[in-house]
Amino acid sequence: MTSRVMLISPAISAALREARFDDGCPLDPAGLRLAEAAAGALPAVDRALVSPGVRCRETAGALGLDATDEPELAGLGVGRWRGASLAEVSAEEPEAVARWLADPSCAPHGGESVRELCDRVAKWLDSAGQFSGRTLAVVEPEIVRAVVVRTLGAPEPAFWRIDVPPLTATELSGRAGRWNVRVGRGLGD
Repeated sequence: MTSRVMLISPAISAALREARFDDGCPLDPAGLRLAEAAAGALPAVDRALVSPGVRCRETAGALGLDATDEPELAGLGVGRWRGASLAEVSAEEPEAVARWLADPSCAPHGGESVRELCDRVAKWLDSAGQFSGRTLAVVEPEIVRAVVVRTLGAPEPAFWRIDVPPLTATELSGRAGRWNVRVGRGLGD
């Protein structure tokens, strides 16, 4: 049985444009227009899922998907850093940011560590592999990073080295726990 999973990163929002930790802000008008324009580029799917964040839900809606919230695909919990920019947090807590970026098990913000996120996403991916159809999920960029790290068996620090542009698709296909990855296809390519 072959399973197929397509992960779509959300369209741009003010938080993404300003390099802020997501704070639940909506898509900006340009992001919404681009998502609506990409709606016809998606393949037929057997199930559609969405990270429970605002920008993912709005992207899914703009793409014309009737998607179900999937709590296991929630973005990285950043605790007290939510809504702040990385520059602001780096100025206020430089040692904490340095630890967080260097140690995947560290969560100085009171949220979730990169290791915990990767483990959570790997568990979800195992369950997705039991579904014999095409799953499409609109997810935060860090979910895509975690999937790529776990799928390739890459070391967790590689998480920070993966760029996930808005409105791109990362596709996985596999069976029996072995996945192949196609990264970064633009919608409409």
